[in-house]
Amino acid sequence: MLRKGNVLYCLDSSFCRVQAARPELPAWLLTRTVFPWPTMASVSVTVLVLLFSVLPSAASPADAAFRKVSFDTSDGGKIHANLYGGGAHGVVLAHGAVFDKESWDEQATRLVRAGLRVLAIDFRGYGDSKPGSLRRALYLDILGAVEYLEETGCERVSVVGGSMGGGAAARAAAEAEPGSIDRLVLLAHSPIDDPAAMRGDKLFITTKGDHLPARRRQFDQASEPKKWVVLDGSSHAQHIFKTPQAKELMERILDWLTDQH
Repeated sequence: MLRKGNVLYCLDSSFCRVQAARPELPAWLLTRTVFPWPTMASVSVTVLVLLFSVLPSAASPADAAFRKVSFDTSDGGKIHANLYGGGAHGVVLAHGAVFDKESWDEQATRLVRAGLRVLAIDFRGYGDSKPGSLRRALYLDILGAVEYLEETGCERVSVVGGSMGGGAAARAAAEAEPGSIDRLVLLAHSPIDDPAAMRGDKLFITTKGDHLPARRRQFDQASEPKKWVVLDGSSHAQHIFKTPQAKELMERILDWLTDQH
C-alpha cells in the first residue's frame, strides 16, 4: 500500500518507482503486475503525486522535532530528556508513574507552536535516567531540569507535572530558589506535605471524579497567586488527554503559561 508522503514515478509501461517524499523513508520498485499502467505512461518521466500526500496533517515533522539531551542532578543522578523548540520561556514536562517523556510529544508540539521551549524528562529509573544517592528524590530531577534550561538560555522556567510528576513538581516548587520556577501546572498531582511552601503562580487542574476533596485541600493551603480548575469526567492526570476534555485541558495549560495574569 502506498503511504502518505510518497511520490509515484512511472518511468515506462513496465515498472513504476515509488519514492518517499521524506528522505528517511525507503523507496520501492514496483513491477507492472502491481501497477499495470497503459502504454502511454512510457512517455518521459511522469510524476503522479498522490492526493493524500499533500493533505495537511496535525503536526509536521518540523513541529515534532526534538533532540535528546541529558543533565546531572545535585545528588549525582543522570537525567535524559527530549528538548523541543528554542523560546526564552522554558517549560519542564514531568510525567506520571505509568508514562515517560515520550508521552508528552503531542503536548510539547503545541507548546512549541506557542513559542515555548520544552524539556520533557524521564524521571530517575525511567528510560536511561539514573538515580543519584537519594534514589526516590524525583523533585531533584525537576530542579536539575530547571537549572539546565536556565543555563542554556531560558529567561524564565515553568513546570507542568501530572500525578506522580505533579507531586514532584510541587515539591520542587517548595524547594526551589525564589524566582527559579515562574509558573506551575499541577495536573491531579500527588499531594505533598507543605503545599503552602510552593513558589510561583500555581494552576491546579483535576476532574470532578478524581479525589476532588483531597486535591481541593492542597489548593486551599497553597499561597497566591493560584487558580483552581475542575474538568468534567473522572480521568486522572495525563489520561485526560485521551478524553473529550483534552482540548479544554490543553487550552487551560497554554493560557496559564502564556497569558499575563
